Amino acid sequence: MTFIWPYMLVTLLIVPVIVSVYLRLQRRQRVLANRFYSLGAGQKVKEQTPGRRRHLPSLFSLLGLVVILVALARPQAQISLPRVEGTVILVFDVSASMGATDANPTRLGAAKAAAREFVLSQPATLQIGIVSFSASGFTVQAPTNDTNTLLSTIDRLQPTSGTSLGQGILSALNTIAVDAGLTSDESTTAASPVAPQSDGQNAQTSGPPQEDQLVKLPEGSYPAAVIVLLSDGENNQSIDPLKAAQAAAEHGVHIDALGFGTTAGVTLEVDGYSVHTALDEATLQQITQAAGGTYYPAQGEQDRRQVYANLTPQLVVKPESMEITSIFAGVSILMLLAGSLFSMLWFNRLP
Repeated sequence: MTFIWPYMLVTLLIVPVIVSVYLRLQRRQRVLANRFYSLGAGQKVKEQTPGRRRHLPSLFSLLGLVVILVALARPQAQISLPRVEGTVILVFDVSASMGATDANPTRLGAAKAAAREFVLSQPATLQIGIVSFSASGFTVQAPTNDTNTLLSTIDRLQPTSGTSLGQGILSALNTIAVDAGLTSDESTTAASPVAPQSDGQNAQTSGPPQEDQLVKLPEGSYPAAVIVLLSDGENNQSIDPLKAAQAAAEHGVHIDALGFGTTAGVTLEVDGYSVHTALDEATLQQITQAAGGTYYPAQGEQDRRQVYANLTPQLVVKPESMEITSIFAGVSILMLLAGSLFSMLWFNRLP
């Protein structure tokens, strides 16, 4: 146990003074009582005295005083509390294919709706970041527990061209590393974060080519974190998403994925060309398996709350310093009340 104001414990020095005065008064009282009894007039009174129990009211009052003096020092105790803690990075696929209408209203629209529901269902102890990717990946919102900021960021996301699942995973890993203070020169060039007001369009990142960026991820102990891919699984750009998923697993970061769209797919008009696009569940499943996560078809009939619970880092038991002044104050009040009650019952007076 520690104390915020340890110097207040000096007040406990008055306790031995009080005990000394009490004992002195008791000795004086015994002398006077012996004189009274020696006259032969106090035998009946002596038989009716409460004996040693007469000290109980004073003892409770003294203990109550000791406890309240300790409370003045504002004690703290290390208490292990279970709570959900960690970082979740929502990685949005904002490629052109996410504008397909085989999800309601579009794949990206459905992903945004799922992300909003996820954000609103999480405790304040969870940090949530947002990464978007198309041909490249970039951080849109650094991890925060500000719900309004997260919802505003999600609303600004818009589809653009190209798809690189690997770049999205890489950017998410760098976001986790930066938030944990594991920055390095290589990591900052691999995926440079942009300002939160970015809408996900026309943003580019620079840095080492392809898989070399994975090798240059910051080393160190990554915090408890989960990457959640919200994508249709289509990929037509480097980095290899499976190698990116393996890099995440090596750093202790799990990857879960929510798939949007249908396996039958639809045909889109992109830059004057007709392009057929479909949900690639196999790729998403391979990514999650490589990174120790789970794939969830977003249009399945699973209980959404259960899905969101699984996407969240698990409960951790973490010791925390908690001020317990109120507990000490409550105990002292109970002791003072007990002393007063005994005194009223036995002596018809307060101690």
